[in-house]
Amino acid sequence: MRDRIDHGGWFKSSRSADNPACVEVRFVPGTTDVRDSKNPTGPVLSFPRGAWTQFLVRRASP
Repeated sequence: MRDRIDHGGWFKSSRSADNPACVEVRFVPGTTDVRDSKNPTGPVLSFPRGAWTQFLVRRASP
């Protein structure tokens, strides 16, 4: 589940609730951007879409 954060397409998991130690993600053509939710004007990490998908698949594996 995801909650929209702002009009820039950023969101964080609804599972993060009020946890300040989380990241926000947005999908843009060809890449997935990740930023620190505590510092929305700070640096952004951009990953190719395939790399982000692999990260999620490996993260979900036991």
